Amino acid sequence: MTMLIHYTSKKELKEQVGKPLAYTETSMFGNEYQPTGTFCGARRPHIEGGGREFFATITMKDGVIAHIE
Repeated sequence: MTMLIHYTSKKELKEQVGKPLAYTETSMFGNEYQPTGTFCGARRPHIEGGGREFFATITMKDGVIAHIE
């Protein structure tokens, strides 16, 4: 499962490189977020309401967004 990320578009997410990630954990088996590492995130409008759905691979370094794919 992917964690929920709180951005309206992938473009908006990419503009946040160098800043902390706004997210909500969704796994009942432990935290998905890693302050340094790579993981998947998704914008899920059927859960959060409105907007478009998108998925992203997020690379974090020392608690800030380093790269988005």
